[in-house]
Amino acid sequence: MAGSIRVTMEVGADGVALITIFNPPVNALHPIIIQGLKEKYAEAMDRDDVQAIVLTGAAGKFCGGFDINVFTIVQETGDVSHLPDVSVELVSNTMEAGKKPSVAAIQGLALGGGLELTMGCHARIATPETQLGLPELTLGVMPGFGGTQRLPRLVGLPKAIEMMLQSKFITAKEGKERGLIDALCSPDELIKMSRFWALEIANYRKPWTRSLDRTDKLGSLSEARAVLSMARQQAKKVAANLPQHQACLDVIEEGVLCGGQAGVLKEANVFKELVLAPTARSLVHVFFAQRSTTKVPGVTDIQLKPRQIRKVAVIGGGLMGSGIATALLVGNISVVLKEVNAQFLQRGQKTIAGNLEGLVKRGSLTKDKMNKAISLLKGALDYEDFKDVDMVIEAVIEKVPLKQSIFADLEKVCPPHCILASNTSTIDLNVVGEKTNSQDRIIGAHFFSPAHIMPLLEIVRTEKTSPQAILDLITVGKIIKKVPVVVGNCTGFAVNRTFFPYTQGAQLLVSLGIDLFRIDRLINSFGMPMGPFQLQDVAGYGVALAVKEIYAAAFGTRNFESGLVDLMAENGRQGKINGKGYYLYEKGAKPKPDPSIQPVIDEYRRRAKTMPGGKPVTLSDQDILEMVFFPVVNEACRVMDENVVIRASDLDIASVLGMGFPKYRGGLIFWADTVGASYISSKLSKWSETYGDFFKPSSYLEERAKSGRALVQHSLSQVGF
Repeated sequence: MAGSIRVTMEVGADGVALITIFNPPVNALHPIIIQGLKEKYAEAMDRDDVQAIVLTGAAGKFCGGFDINVFTIVQETGDVSHLPDVSVELVSNTMEAGKKPSVAAIQGLALGGGLELTMGCHARIATPETQLGLPELTLGVMPGFGGTQRLPRLVGLPKAIEMMLQSKFITAKEGKERGLIDALCSPDELIKMSRFWALEIANYRKPWTRSLDRTDKLGSLSEARAVLSMARQQAKKVAANLPQHQACLDVIEEGVLCGGQAGVLKEANVFKELVLAPTARSLVHVFFAQRSTTKVPGVTDIQLKPRQIRKVAVIGGGLMGSGIATALLVGNISVVLKEVNAQFLQRGQKTIAGNLEGLVKRGSLTKDKMNKAISLLKGALDYEDFKDVDMVIEAVIEKVPLKQSIFADLEKVCPPHCILASNTSTIDLNVVGEKTNSQDRIIGAHFFSPAHIMPLLEIVRTEKTSPQAILDLITVGKIIKKVPVVVGNCTGFAVNRTFFPYTQGAQLLVSLGIDLFRIDRLINSFGMPMGPFQLQDVAGYGVALAVKEIYAAAFGTRNFESGLVDLMAENGRQGKINGKGYYLYEKGAKPKPDPSIQPVIDEYRRRAKTMPGGKPVTLSDQDILEMVFFPVVNEACRVMDENVVIRASDLDIASVLGMGFPKYRGGLIFWADTVGASYISSKLSKWSETYGDFFKPSSYLEERAKSGRALVQHSLSQVGF
C-alpha cells in the first residue's frame, strides 16, 4: 500500500520544485502523504536550486481531502495524537510562512483538507470545472487545517459560511469570480502556468499574498457580527441537534475578533473535541457503512462481471413506476413504459416529463440532459418491445394474482438473460414468481417514493436468485445513483418490516390517551423528517390499509391491531391527497393539525379499550420516544437474527436512507447500541407486562442484554468495516 502512496518532487531547470501527491483514486491525505509533504517542503526550502514551489495532485485530481480512516482509529482509541499536525506545522509555518512561494496547480477536485492546502499557498491556478469545497461538517467535524480562517479571508464571510455550513461545492470558475482562485487555464497549460506564476511571485512581479494575514474581505466588525448572528439563527433552525455548526461559527468568530493565528489555534483544539464527540462518531460510521453495502459475499467476491443493462421495461406508470422510469432515464438507460390503456400510458408519460422538469428546476439536471432522457422513453400497450430488454421492473398495485400473471407472461416474451424484478414492498417474491420456471432471474427492486429522488434501493433476493442477477441490479443501482442494500426475502423485507412497529407504536400511544400531535412533534425533534402521523398522511392511507392484513398474518401477536386508519377513511379523510388527514393541507401552506379529528380519535379510543381503567396514561417525552423506537429496534433484532441483512450496518443505512432516521445518530442499530441492549430490553419487558406482546423483547435482544454484547456485532460475514 505504502508504495502507491507517495509524494514526489522534481526540480526543473527554471528553479521550480514540482511537488506531486500520489494516492489514488482521489489523492487523499493519508498520514504518509502528510509526512511526505513536510519532508519535500523542507527539502525545497533548503535547496539553493529551488526558487519557488508548485503543489499538485497526480492523475488529474488535486486532493479529495483528509483520509477519513484516521478518524476511525482516533475514535476507536480515543487518542487524538493519531491526527497529524497539518494546520500549524505544515500549512501555516512551512507553506504560508515559508521563505519560498508556493502555487497550487488544481485540477479535478480540491476538497476538505485538499482545498485547505491550496489556501496555504500564495496563489491558486485551476481548470474551470474543478470542484472546490469544505464538506467536513457532513462528518460531524469542521475544517481543521485552517479552512475556517482562510476561506472567509478569500471569498468573504457570507460565502465562506455558506460553503462550510452547507458543505456546498463551487466550481473553480465561480472561485475565480469570488477571489478563491487567481487564474483559470486548460489542463494542458496548468503546470506551465503555475510554474510561471510561482516564479513571478518569487521575483516580486506578482503579490506574495498570505491568506491568513488578509482582512479586506471580512468587512467591519459590526458587519461580521451581523453575518455570524444570522448564520447562528439559521443553524439553530436547520441543524438544531448538530454541534459542529455552532462550533464552526465560534471558531470563525474567534478569527474575526482576535486574528487569523488565534483562529487557527482555536480551530485545531475544537477539531480534536469534535472528532471524538458522538455526532462525528455517528456520521463517520454512516460514511463507511454506506460504502460497505455493495460488498455482498457470494456475489461481489467471486470474480463475476456485471452485464450491461441498456434497456429496461417498467410495467405500470403510476407514482412508483413513473418515478423508477425517471431514475433510469436520468441514468442514460432506455425505458419502455407499459400500461394497460392509452389513457394510463399518457398519464404516466406526463408524470415522467413532470419529474424531469422538477429535477431541472432543482438544478440537478440540465435541459439538454432532460431532452436526452425524454428521447430514451418509449410507451407500450403490449409486450412487443420486450423481446430485447435486459431487465423488467414490475410496479403495479399490490395484488398477488395480478403480479403472478404478469411474471408468467414475462417469462414467455422476454429474452432468457432478462432480469425479472418486482417493486413490491411487502409481498413474498417466491409467491410472485410461483408460476414461472425462472426463479433464478426473479429479484426484488424495492424503490422508495418518490423513486427518482429517494436514494435507497432495497435489492431483495430469494434463495434461488442468481448471483449474476444480484450483481447486475447492484450495478444498475449505482448507475442511477442509488445506494443498493441487498436483503433477504420476507414480509416487508428489511425497511418496512423493521419499521412496521413505528406507526403501530404511535397508534398504540394514541389509544392510551396520548395526543398524536405531541407524538409527531417529539419524533420530529428527535430528528425524523416528520412524525408517524404526518408520514401516513403524506404516503396516503391506501398503503396502510393494503398491508394491514399482510402484517397481521405475518407478525401474529406482536402486530398491534389498530382501526385508526379505517376510521379516518370512513370520515372522508385520505391524507395529503385530498387535503384532509390528521393535518389540513392547503396549497403553499405548511400542514396544520386538524382539531376536528378529535371525534375520530375518541371513537378509536373507545373501540381500542387499551386505557388502563379507562383513563388516559401520563407519559414523559422520553417514554413516548422510547415506546415508538424501542419496538422498532426489537424488530431490527429479529431481522438480524434471521439473516435478512448481511451486516448490522446495512440496517443503519436502510433506516437513514429509507425512513429518514437521523444520520447524525448513526442509524438505528448504531443508535440502539449507544442506548444499550440491557436498557432497551428491560423497558420492553416492563411494557409487555402491561400492554402485551407488541413490546415483548426478541430472544436476540434478550441474549444481547444478558451477555453485554453489542447489537452491531451480529453479521452474516465480516465484510463490513
